[in-house]
Amino acid sequence: MLEILNTATAEPAPARRRLPPWLKRPMPNPEMMFTGSVIRDLRLETVCESAKCPNRTECWSQRTATFMILGNVCTRPCGFCSVPKGKTEALEADEPERVAEAAERLGLKYVVITSVTRDDLPDGGAEHFYRCVLAVRERTGATVEVLVPDFLGKPAAIDRVIESRPEVFNHNTETVPRLYHRVRRNANYQRTLDLLAQVKRRAPGMKTKSGLMLGLGETIDELFDVLVDLRGVGCDILTLGQYLQPTLEHLPVERFVPPEEFNEIGERARKLGFSLVASGPFVRSSYHAGEMAEAANVPDASTLYSIDGNSDVP
Repeated sequence: MLEILNTATAEPAPARRRLPPWLKRPMPNPEMMFTGSVIRDLRLETVCESAKCPNRTECWSQRTATFMILGNVCTRPCGFCSVPKGKTEALEADEPERVAEAAERLGLKYVVITSVTRDDLPDGGAEHFYRCVLAVRERTGATVEVLVPDFLGKPAAIDRVIESRPEVFNHNTETVPRLYHRVRRNANYQRTLDLLAQVKRRAPGMKTKSGLMLGLGETIDELFDVLVDLRGVGCDILTLGQYLQPTLEHLPVERFVPPEEFNEIGERARKLGFSLVASGPFVRSSYHAGEMAEAANVPDASTLYSIDGNSDVP
């Protein structure tokens, strides 16, 4: 059998592990083409495509997508992510309006906005997030979830996104602290916890959310130490899904976690006090995000809280 070579090192690259039967996905249907046409027509990026999400077929067939703003090039070399890395481009001033138009054309009632990490920008792109959330809400009246990078822990940048009043503020933990140097390079575990804690201090009624990928070599004890830490900073909603290697250049899968084990982990996580836990092989941060928010009783943020760290406004 021919060996597959890693072109960067000229050494044999590890073969990608064969997917188990529970990780098969359905073929696309015509509705998927409509979603793709809207995205292309408005020159938008989606994490569905850039991150090679296994749920793209299902989600696009239901006329929904996760918009990825701030370009399609990331400044962080994370070992798990297939989003391109390299030289970034200038922000597009009309992107907020184009995102809002796409949400309107697709008829979205729940909109998820994420981004690449832009450490090259003074505010990490926080002002652009703010403008996108306001544009979507003004044009569609939709509920909005943001899935943000860590903004290098800059409080003013985090505050600016909070001020746009997203109903759900999502920031992923991704993995356990021991694996950060391999999985989430240039990130910091405590910085992630501090970001989620800041959201709760500034807007106590805002729902916070975080997610982890399993199968990267974490132990069950390490995983639950992280979940305890997340509950310690008031994280409300948790997602747990299977890591899938996007290309042979990315981190290999150490283990495929079977569905029954995901169920057991989810049950244990619920006992820690999360208001909602989604745990399964295909679960991703924004997978069925609208249904998750509804199940978690996420109310309209415009009347839920004041952005000053005080108690909820009745």
